[in-house]
Amino acid sequence: MRPLIGVTTSEMRRGELATLRRHGEPAQPEMALGMTYLRAIERAGGLPVVLPPLPAEAVAPLLDRLDGLCLSGGPDLDPDAYGARTRHAELGPTEPTLDAFELELARMADGRGLPLLGVCRGAQTLNVARGGTLHQHVEGHRQAELASVPTHEITIVLHSQVGRIVGCTRLEVNSFHHQAVDRLGAGLAVAACADDGTVEAIEDRSRAFFVGVQWHAETLIDLPSHRSLFRALVRAAGQTRTRDLLAA
Repeated sequence: MRPLIGVTTSEMRRGELATLRRHGEPAQPEMALGMTYLRAIERAGGLPVVLPPLPAEAVAPLLDRLDGLCLSGGPDLDPDAYGARTRHAELGPTEPTLDAFELELARMADGRGLPLLGVCRGAQTLNVARGGTLHQHVEGHRQAELASVPTHEITIVLHSQVGRIVGCTRLEVNSFHHQAVDRLGAGLAVAACADDGTVEAIEDRSRAFFVGVQWHAETLIDLPSHRSLFRALVRAAGQTRTRDLLAA
């Protein structure tokens, strides 16, 4: 059986489709998630399932059914989540309730040893879940080109887990963020940096698979190095599923 990979819906938006509500009823919030995440996991051999933001008490039973977790991109994390005393003027819209769900989900999944892949905001969430902090604004990291077009190179740390997965020490990536990892969370190491020093990937080298990447690898899966990240996630999740079946 293919491993079941949960994918968070980090973006919420106002529902505008009139056919989904009665006349005069106010618009309700909707989940928004790019299909690219789901296709990347499916192409890697996993079975993706979309996770809505749920109350804290629903997190444990949700994780009981998952073999791995992918934290997707989305809005800025609220500075309150990592104890920042000030808010940068360039800080974008935040969703504190959504932050709380994803941080609880990440911490509980981490505690269970589930394979974890964070993408863009998801990488930042993994860092904050481990007690790290963020740069609330960095310049020059939001491209105008399509997401399928790499626009700058990063350096992969030699002998890192990410390096072993992508198979190189220089990698072309895309860039759609303006926040980035500042202080590393407990047990985490930098796995890649941009030429300006911005952290582009983090990992926990003591874990089978705990990786956060700042770029949107899910839109670059036609390139082998980026596709390999999702294959590594699914492979680790498959090992989790096998372990659980043997223990049952």
